[in-house]
Amino acid sequence: MAAAPATAQVAAATPRRSLTLAGRAAAALARRALMLVILLALVFTAVELLPGDAAKATSERGDTAADLAARRHLLGLDRPLWERFADWMTGLPTGDLGTSARGQNVTDLLADAFPNTLILGLSAFVLTVTAALTLGCWAACRPGRTTDRIIGHTATAAFAIPEFVVAIGLLLVLSLWTGWLPAVTLTGADGSPATWTMLIMPVLALVIPQTGWNTRIVRGALADQARTPHVEAAFLDGLSTRRIVLRHALPGAVPAIATGIATSTGMLLGGAVVVETLFNYPGIGSVLAAGVASRDTPLIAGVVACAGAAISLVLLAADLIRARMLGDRP
Repeated sequence: MAAAPATAQVAAATPRRSLTLAGRAAAALARRALMLVILLALVFTAVELLPGDAAKATSERGDTAADLAARRHLLGLDRPLWERFADWMTGLPTGDLGTSARGQNVTDLLADAFPNTLILGLSAFVLTVTAALTLGCWAACRPGRTTDRIIGHTATAAFAIPEFVVAIGLLLVLSLWTGWLPAVTLTGADGSPATWTMLIMPVLALVIPQTGWNTRIVRGALADQARTPHVEAAFLDGLSTRRIVLRHALPGAVPAIATGIATSTGMLLGGAVVVETLFNYPGIGSVLAAGVASRDTPLIAGVVACAGAAISLVLLAADLIRARMLGDRP
């Protein structure tokens, strides 16, 4: 008879937990949306503080002061900064990112470039996660041994090297010295890289530092799990180290690993801007570089909005995974 109330309590707790997770997701999404708005306001302000303006940066040789004044009026640069920011923000929920200083639709420009960056970023993300989990678990299966130390030191060194240094090293070795891969990215008729081999060096330039970062996170999370009672009990039961790591320690380490991987998403997108510029890759990196050179505020803000939205969604997914795996209660 006592089992019935307990069953009812479990059944009642399940939808309450789902509502709690949904509420947390909504609150986290609202916080990140507010942070994105603040970031975009800072972008508008930063571009305003740069020397020159879009009218001068995109002017033709021989333009007079009157021509520049007319162009500033056409671009709305004679209006207050807060007013231009408010107008731009009103179009953001509908996907209208404004018009660039050269008269092009920003949404169309990003629609052509952002998919290429997503291909680059997703490829690097998948390889990073796979390599980090493999190396981190391999090191955890040999705690304190030579393999563990080598993986730890190599991961630290890899993360310490900036993406542009890795990219230059790859260019020297794989392109200039050996000629195995093309030094720059050529595009096909659809605007994407002409061959898949042109993705190899840009992807590796992103993967190597982030694999080092995430390998350290995986190894640290597994080390923390090794000190938990159920893992220590598994050792006392005489189970193999590999089985303990994969069956007992790794599931408990997932929340910490998910958070670390989500954090590296922003680093991947930030590094992609530099890597795309070095390899002439047709992504948002080249669009952003052109926007900064021409002081094109709507174009720069559009790139930041797209990247910020992608990062926010990944961080939200990591938060939900962490909450669900840890079994948080209201």
